[in-house]
Amino acid sequence: MELLDGNVSAMSSALLRKDIRAVDLVEASLGRIAELDDVLQAFITLDPEGAYTAAHEADAKLQAGVIDKPLLGIPIAIKDVTRTKGLRTTQGSRLYKDFVPEADEESVSRLRLAGAIIVGKTNTPEFAFGAVCTNPLRGPTCNPWNPSLTSAGSSGGSAVAVTTGMVPVAQGTDFGGSVRTPASFCGCIGLRPTPGVIPEPGRSLGWSALSTQGVLARSVQDAALMVSAMAGPHRDDPVSQLSRWPEKARSGPFRVAASASLGGAFRIDDSVEEAFDTACFDAAKILGKRPVIVEPDLGDAVTAFKILRAAESWVKFGAMVTENEPNLTPSYVWNVRQGAELTAEDYLRAEMVRTSVWRAFQRLFENYDILMLPSASVMPFPNEQGEVQTVGSFPCESIIDYLACTFLVSLVGFPAISIPAPRGAEELPFGVQLVARPGEEASLLGAAIQLEEGGFCHVRPPVWPRHV
Repeated sequence: MELLDGNVSAMSSALLRKDIRAVDLVEASLGRIAELDDVLQAFITLDPEGAYTAAHEADAKLQAGVIDKPLLGIPIAIKDVTRTKGLRTTQGSRLYKDFVPEADEESVSRLRLAGAIIVGKTNTPEFAFGAVCTNPLRGPTCNPWNPSLTSAGSSGGSAVAVTTGMVPVAQGTDFGGSVRTPASFCGCIGLRPTPGVIPEPGRSLGWSALSTQGVLARSVQDAALMVSAMAGPHRDDPVSQLSRWPEKARSGPFRVAASASLGGAFRIDDSVEEAFDTACFDAAKILGKRPVIVEPDLGDAVTAFKILRAAESWVKFGAMVTENEPNLTPSYVWNVRQGAELTAEDYLRAEMVRTSVWRAFQRLFENYDILMLPSASVMPFPNEQGEVQTVGSFPCESIIDYLACTFLVSLVGFPAISIPAPRGAEELPFGVQLVARPGEEASLLGAAIQLEEGGFCHVRPPVWPRHV
């Protein structure tokens, strides 16, 4: 069996038994990257020297009987918008092509304390804005099921690295769907926890809960394990103070609702509607009954998210765009400039809508534990297409409209996980998004594991070597 075939628990057990070494896992990881990444372009920076040094240190700890580090000796990858001490962090931008941080992001620090070994940084659109995972320094990151298609943005590099076995788990970020959409396109697990579960003490907007870090993995349990290594409050992150990660997943049964478009709040392609309907049918066989179809009235939720996202982007990045526009990608500039003319009234009215939508979600979850949604409104599309301009044969008002199926969940701050739906041998991956109440990750994980055991699981793409 190839060293990277199993899940993290299996690798950890083999390390503890001394059947394998951390050095062996790093060698296998870097070997897989060397084999595949010239075509797939999942990584923007590799750190073989640092990875081998950390692996030798891990092996010494394992020889000494250290067993209290859940990720000890496990190779991982970090999205290139997240700071890593001593390792180049470009954010996919010419402006940061040589930037080497002097300190780790808190999540990275916690992953290192848990024993994880960082082999490199995964590709992202510039500053994590873009439908296709490409930037002036690297890309496009290609879909492992068909390299002419996109892996999606903006955690596409992490999704491809995990799906193809370059690493077992990888860190990502998710504002409007940047973990869940690539997971759907590539066929892996994408977990966005309740905001604050993974603390970000360096955030300039400490109370904002629109964006959070997340995880890409090949199994629900691996995703949960990686989040647990990063989870826990931090005194400098106010959102983290009330967030708690569960010790274990909850067992069923679960009351499950489903909606293809949240009452027409967003459009989906016909192919997505067909795939989602089939996924609901497959889920019914596993859950014991078909999910109940719900169509909540979310009013102006899409507009509210666009305003809040644009306002945050302009406040944080407006000066950069104004000073450096010729050196920035058009997609990034467009995204940031959407907030330039917004007023305080615009912002506060959007917050009022956000509040009403949050209450609508809360009322929905009085009767259900889990809400099933599509993880993407379109199927994987060609890299050369660039932005998504139409959904369901209708033109989009903006280049982020296709993300409404995920960004409406971001708007209200509910945790979500994308899991691969069962599919035919010739069909492209499609993800189903499970949503739970804030802080109810125990139910979210439990339902995801139940569906995973029934066939909603990662399948090896053709590029994964088939060892006997």
